[in-house]
Amino acid sequence: MAMHNRSDGQPNGRLLLIDRDDACAQLVAETLTQSLASAPRITVVASGRQAADLLRDTSFDIVLADLSSLSDLCERSDDAVIRLVRLAEGSLVIALADGASVSAAVGAMRAGAHDYVAKPINGPAMAARIGELAQRHGKGRTLSIETRPGGLSDFAGFIGSSSAMQFVYEQIGRISTSSAPVFITGESGTGKDVCAEALHAKGPRSGKRIVAINCAAIPRDLMESELFGVARGAFTGAHEDRKGAAELADGGTLFLDEIGEMDLSLQSKLLRFLQTGTLSRVGESGVRHVDVRVICATNRNPMQLITEKKFREDLFYRLHVLPIHLPPLRQRPTDIMVLARHFLDRYAAEEHKRFSGFTPEVANLLSSADWPGNVRQLQNLVRRLVVMFDGGDITPQMLAAADIESRGVVAAEPVARADRRPAILPMWQQEQRIIEDAIASFGGNVSLAAAALEISPSTIYRKRQGWADMAAAS
Repeated sequence: MAMHNRSDGQPNGRLLLIDRDDACAQLVAETLTQSLASAPRITVVASGRQAADLLRDTSFDIVLADLSSLSDLCERSDDAVIRLVRLAEGSLVIALADGASVSAAVGAMRAGAHDYVAKPINGPAMAARIGELAQRHGKGRTLSIETRPGGLSDFAGFIGSSSAMQFVYEQIGRISTSSAPVFITGESGTGKDVCAEALHAKGPRSGKRIVAINCAAIPRDLMESELFGVARGAFTGAHEDRKGAAELADGGTLFLDEIGEMDLSLQSKLLRFLQTGTLSRVGESGVRHVDVRVICATNRNPMQLITEKKFREDLFYRLHVLPIHLPPLRQRPTDIMVLARHFLDRYAAEEHKRFSGFTPEVANLLSSADWPGNVRQLQNLVRRLVVMFDGGDITPQMLAAADIESRGVVAAEPVARADRRPAILPMWQQEQRIIEDAIASFGGNVSLAAAALEISPSTIYRKRQGWADMAAAS
């Protein structure tokens, strides 16, 4: 039996790799070892029969099986996977196959494999996938797998490694180097401010300030002076010259949050500022040149605002150069428990309490909730749990006691309201939800999701690229 044991530092769980291509197996093992902060002990075998012999006496947390290497176990790969899953009861079974073998991948999933990963293996992506599966199937404590810094589990303030967030990370990486305006859309609580901070931090202006101004929180008659500044004597109480947010951000980034709430009269002045790069303080006749990158965000539909004559169309197209749409939490279910554990650790440390985690029942309730308030709502719920209780595991009873503000958002079965009509989403949003849910159900694998939806992977990539525009134009 060709076996090799590899471990770096303290072993963290056990992983069985089945691959008859020794060079490929060695590369996969080394890649995973380099990508995991706490690498499991990896055992490599060359055939299905060797794996079967080993699994009769030894248990593994994870089994990675190259489909072509299982041919000696059963003639049909689907049957081989069925047998392997039975032998590896209690393990996470992940099928490996050439990237073009979509039909084989679908067959493996139907045969009982927990996931499918295309070769060649991307180490950080594979590590993130293993982490997601461990959390989803209740093996988080056994494996405690984390990617090394720089992996895909978090990014510039964001937390999560779901396919929906990977797409956002890619967009931020590409867009951050530009000085063109960015238009961020997304529901409340999805992290639009975090996105703006990430764009600034990863761009060439990171050495300068990012100045944020909430257009919904400032009274209409004060908004212009807050944005462009005020000259001494401009009005009663203006005893000195004062810079506005745009001047304070000179050389850096100006973040206009909730841009949809800006008064129409000020929108024309903002448009002129964007066109000329100049501004005048309130009560000042001269102009000042300012160099800023403008990032704006809204949780409203800008095209609806334009239709209602509440937002200038010319301003929208001046700002809507580089769009980013942040997905709601319900479209990234594999990130829910990652976020919940992060908030639990964070607030437990602040409150000097010891919490060990969430029971599987609670994890299921949290993962299946819709979260209309998105990440912020989850964050607030976890914080209430930490404040209300002393420690240990979070149980369903504790969750029910803390879930007051959310009014049963984590209830196992939502109560139907006969007097409430169901919300009808635009067709493109329903299509987006279907595709993102399919991707999430296959652990982020676009090829497998495309096969299940009977569309091509290129169609998914094209649609995802266009959803940011559609979010603003629907």
